[in-house]
Amino acid sequence: MFHRILVANRGEIAVRVIRACREMGVETVAVYSTADKDALHVQLATKAVCIGPPKAADSYLNQTAVLTAAVESGCEAVHPGYGFLSENAEFADLCRRCALKFIGPSGDVIRSMGDKAAAREMMIKAGVPVVPGSDGCVADSGEALKVAEQVGYPVMLKASAGGGGRGMRRVFTPEELPAAFDAARAEAEACFGDGSMYVEKLILNPRHIEFQIMADSQGHVVHLGERDCSIQRRNQKLMEESPSYALSEELRKAMGEAAVAAARACGYEGAGTVEFVLDKENHYYFIEMNTRIQVEHPVTEMVTGIDLVREQIRVAAGLPLSFTQEEVRLQGHAIEVRINAEDPANGFRPCPGKTEFVHFPGGCGVRVDSALYNGFTLSPYYDSMVAKLIVHAPNRLTAIRRLRRCLEELVVEGYPTGADLAYLILYHSEYLRGTYDTSFLEKHLEELLDWQELPSEGADE
Repeated sequence: MFHRILVANRGEIAVRVIRACREMGVETVAVYSTADKDALHVQLATKAVCIGPPKAADSYLNQTAVLTAAVESGCEAVHPGYGFLSENAEFADLCRRCALKFIGPSGDVIRSMGDKAAAREMMIKAGVPVVPGSDGCVADSGEALKVAEQVGYPVMLKASAGGGGRGMRRVFTPEELPAAFDAARAEAEACFGDGSMYVEKLILNPRHIEFQIMADSQGHVVHLGERDCSIQRRNQKLMEESPSYALSEELRKAMGEAAVAAARACGYEGAGTVEFVLDKENHYYFIEMNTRIQVEHPVTEMVTGIDLVREQIRVAAGLPLSFTQEEVRLQGHAIEVRINAEDPANGFRPCPGKTEFVHFPGGCGVRVDSALYNGFTLSPYYDSMVAKLIVHAPNRLTAIRRLRRCLEELVVEGYPTGADLAYLILYHSEYLRGTYDTSFLEKHLEELLDWQELPSEGADE
């Protein structure tokens, strides 16, 4: 096992990794920007190293600074968390050259799955269903038009190196396509340095279902069930739950096996997520694989009882998985809501500021992952998420009621958050019935924000 690990991240995920390491008896080294000198992860780590000024490009994305901190502090491994350098193949390669274990898949695997067009081809060969679309990348909008005509409108234009909703455009008519193609390509080049584009049939209003997988260096690959991530805004997830109300046991088994096949096809090691869209006829299609721990991983931890970060570290140290596929059992129901410092009533405008007072809920089946504390100032340089509120209960309705209660107890003063919107969603009939899809917020946001009175307490019976 490792003696010391550098945590190449910040915020709640850095705190999450540090806590897991402390329970395992592993020392941690935190890195931080000058804006984060008072951050919780800096205070909790065994040692902390300042690596640059506030801008992420000069600190958390500065590979040389991060690696120098790891080497000079005597670390044996680097945990990248999510975001920042977590899916940077070059960084994974550099870790290896510096004799540091990158806690995640190899640079080659990250590269192959990060190239969405190449990943699509790999999945086709592995027998994993994919959305109909172009065979690889298209050269220009003219070629994209030909593909769109073949698969039928609407289509989705996707950046091969894209992620987080960037480099993507929906197109419903041939007239829209050229401008949308140019805009998506320009966005991809600006965000990822790669303007390669491909075309897929747009599955209208699907469910977004993802499967958590874990793989070790001995060739064992398992899945830990699914998460339904269909409550989204502009392809950004806001709420997640497990198990999905939309999946039968037969469908869960088939999709889980497809997720395992996808991981095997690319020679995966560590924690990863295979993402699918599920249409109204229960046809599922691979869309991408995230080669890192996910924001919503606590949902899976709550229903399986497996510590995914601990398992990541064990696997990276060369140990086999501590469980088999047969030993994975989904028990009860878990829901997570992301609490973001933003104002839903004003276009979800980010609202960084000083945390005047914070109180987190507690009780049976309640978990809060956060780096907030009273007096902490949220920086405008980073993501707006301030906390994740996760509940677990014997069944879905009890989990919904528990999450309502927790949101009633939650207090974050100093800036607006999306907590009230999440609370309203938990009373909406479409959410209660479990019939929602990725269009839920697009259809109901105005209605939710205009609600003056919640349904009666018995409305969800």
